[in-house]
Amino acid sequence: MSIELGLMLTGMLAIGFFAQWLAWRVKLPAILFLLLAGILLGPVFHVLDPDKLLGPLLFPVVSLSVALILFEGSLTLRFQELRGIGHVVRGLVSYGAIVALLLLAAAAHYLAGMSWDIALLFGALTCVTGPTVIVPMLRTLRPNARIANTLRWEGIVIDPLGALFAVLIYEAIVSRHQGHAIGVFLTTVIAGVVIGGVAAIVLGLLLRRQLIPEYLQNFGALAIVLLSFTLSNEIAHDSGLLTVTIMGIALANMRDVHIDDILDFKEHLTVLLVSMLFILLAARLSWPLPPGMLWAGIAIFLAAQFVVRPITVMVSSAGSGMTWRERALISWVAPRGIVAASVSALFALRLERLGVAGSDVLVPLVFILIIGTVVLQSATSRPLARWLKVAEPEPHGVLIFGSDAVARAIGSALNEAGFHVLLSDDDWDGIRRARMEGLTTFYGSPASAHAERNLDLTGIGLMLGLSTHRERNSLACLHYQQEFGRDKVYRLRNLAPQETSNRSALADRLSVPVLFEDTMTHARFAELLARGWRLKSTGLTPTFDWPHFIEQYGSSSILLFGVEEKQMLRVALAKRELEPRPGWTVIVLVPPEAPTPP
Repeated sequence: MSIELGLMLTGMLAIGFFAQWLAWRVKLPAILFLLLAGILLGPVFHVLDPDKLLGPLLFPVVSLSVALILFEGSLTLRFQELRGIGHVVRGLVSYGAIVALLLLAAAAHYLAGMSWDIALLFGALTCVTGPTVIVPMLRTLRPNARIANTLRWEGIVIDPLGALFAVLIYEAIVSRHQGHAIGVFLTTVIAGVVIGGVAAIVLGLLLRRQLIPEYLQNFGALAIVLLSFTLSNEIAHDSGLLTVTIMGIALANMRDVHIDDILDFKEHLTVLLVSMLFILLAARLSWPLPPGMLWAGIAIFLAAQFVVRPITVMVSSAGSGMTWRERALISWVAPRGIVAASVSALFALRLERLGVAGSDVLVPLVFILIIGTVVLQSATSRPLARWLKVAEPEPHGVLIFGSDAVARAIGSALNEAGFHVLLSDDDWDGIRRARMEGLTTFYGSPASAHAERNLDLTGIGLMLGLSTHRERNSLACLHYQQEFGRDKVYRLRNLAPQETSNRSALADRLSVPVLFEDTMTHARFAELLARGWRLKSTGLTPTFDWPHFIEQYGSSSILLFGVEEKQMLRVALAKRELEPRPGWTVIVLVPPEAPTPP
């Protein structure tokens, strides 16, 4: 049995990795491939039987995994960010979410015959989207900025709020089913809020006063979260999920508490847990479904897609100034994700143990809705955005990794030439200077898990690696080659060719095209700027072409970029010289003795 358990767990780990990798390659939410893998392993080919494999461990494994997923999701909800998200998002995550919850509950009750209490729980679980499904879809969809920001912020904010709704409704169902008075329900809620708040205060105090060494902070946070979850369940039955949700929200909004490292660790851990958990949960589905349940699930999906979401958006966007085309696309895009799948499976397990009628159909209906929304919306959203004329044109914006003087100078020159420029770096001083110079910035590495969820790449199709950190520069370039394509990612040398040994050079298949002339390094570029060289942007004409420019500004001038008449950016590379033509705008690094225009 131990050999079988080890083999199955490692096999699930490998399959989960492959599903995540495939989702990254095709730019679709990973939850789709994980659920399909679990369905194939379980009800289709009967290779995996989670109940037989894990036995009494199944429920604790699922419970602890969902607790960590909810804690990680609630860590992203910062109240200070709610003030700047706009009228539509505030509507979608408040009264709009309540409207969606009630309409979805009505659909589940009348179309699938669910009792009202289970139907309300279904509505709470499925009224939310999430960043793990929205962000990959937006990269393919590429709508205009208002739509992209609305959908992205809705997913970030409503993810933990939806979990909170679901937990509260679940607690009410359990209390009513067990014959508890309203006081027991309130006790459960109070216990969750108090224990979660106290745990957050304790962990925040330990982090703020540096009482936990940095290398143990992730371990300590994990231990406190799971301890709080278990202790809360012991004090007030089934209050643990509310505890970890409150704990995450409270910790995210504490001042002077650095949680970025913990959040990164939890994100990596969540990827592992989600990959294993969803395969397990999907493998527990029974096939064929109970009579009529498949058609009921499809009917609920159609109602959610064509009735519930449009009504929710219409109510939430009233008086917002959005065009009907923008509202139509937002009404179409609402894929369900991690919270709906993971929490519904956990609640179903618990409700089945309590003998609550209708709990056995909760997970199949949720999974049908997840698969339906992800598949339909991923396939049709981009053509719909083009038809509605709210899709961004071909992305000409530039992502720059780095924020030192070289990155800021190049970013400012491209920005003045009319390109949307975004500087990303984890050097706070450089990011602060870039903001003071009027550049759009993102604080963090562009290849981090945090950037995966929060970096808005709308309208951006080119990446320049200008960081002073050689290895991280190469890593970010390789990451964005998959995002933008190999011919849209470039780097500035950190070492001259003669300084790079064969042992430290990247393999050809990993190499990234080198910016500017072959001898140009980051250090040399910075030195030239310090000596008074400056970036000059000039439009070429038939009477003032490139030879005339060189004659006026000197042969030592270094051509960096050329901008064609249709706002196409051409990059000067070490192995590909540009030939500027009349009608182009050239961005050139010119020496200090070059004439300065009046």
